[in-house]
Amino acid sequence: MATAQVKHHDYHLVDPSPWPVVGSISAFIMAVGAITWMHHMTGAAPIIFFVGFIGVLYTMASWWMDVIREAQYKGDHTRVVQISHRYGMILFIASEVMFFVAWFWAFFNSALFPADAVHAARDAIFGCGAGTQIGACAVPGTWPPKGIEAFDPWHLPLLNTLLLLTSGTTVTWAHHALLEGDRKGLKYGLWLTVALGALFTCVQAYEYSHALFGFSGNVYGATFFMATGFHGFHVLVGTIFLIVCLARAYAGHFTPTQHLGFEFAAWYWHFVDVVWLFLFACIYVWGTGGGRLIGAE
Repeated sequence: MATAQVKHHDYHLVDPSPWPVVGSISAFIMAVGAITWMHHMTGAAPIIFFVGFIGVLYTMASWWMDVIREAQYKGDHTRVVQISHRYGMILFIASEVMFFVAWFWAFFNSALFPADAVHAARDAIFGCGAGTQIGACAVPGTWPPKGIEAFDPWHLPLLNTLLLLTSGTTVTWAHHALLEGDRKGLKYGLWLTVALGALFTCVQAYEYSHALFGFSGNVYGATFFMATGFHGFHVLVGTIFLIVCLARAYAGHFTPTQHLGFEFAAWYWHFVDVVWLFLFACIYVWGTGGGRLIGAE
């Protein structure tokens, strides 16, 4: 009987797991809490939301711990399985690229055609919004809209660009150290990358706190904060990803031939770097005309 259950293939047939069911229930509770909270339907809505949120976090942590055990101790992630994992990560990053394409599309649609009739009609219906100078919507053909004082791209945005570019080199250093069996270099590189990612988040939070325009009331603020804000969220996720890799490195995980988790973290971090370069060049520099109003001349 035992012989009949011996695996004679390179594929991983996963064991039964409670986490899909637990995660679905937790996500449903969180969604109910969020909807009732937004519609002020019950005073218990925040409690419902956070109960579901904690359940989702618990599911994520437990499920990923199971995956780590499968890879590190059970040997389920063979070379054939790793190929499928790589395809999955590539498709995930591709979906993230398309997610940011949507925000770039929204930004360029407004920036390239600031005098378009669609924008004029929207301004006529919804007005200029809070925080926008009176008469701003009456001056077509300029970007950013009149009354919007955009960030200086060569101040905090440039600093954040340097931070992320440097973090890309440190995570690459950590990767090469791992390939060469240098555990100390792996840890140092990860520590520096995590520190630079955290510093980026702090600088962006400081930048947001000093913004002279709001999210609502104007298309510039909406597209700016959606694009840069979601990128900031991705930086936060990537930093947590690298912190987990750092903890695993201290636990003795990863070898020069078996380190798929770290490799995916490095891929994700480089993706975040590249997206930021496009954000900096398009939204911060080009989107402000390098300090001038586009179409104002």
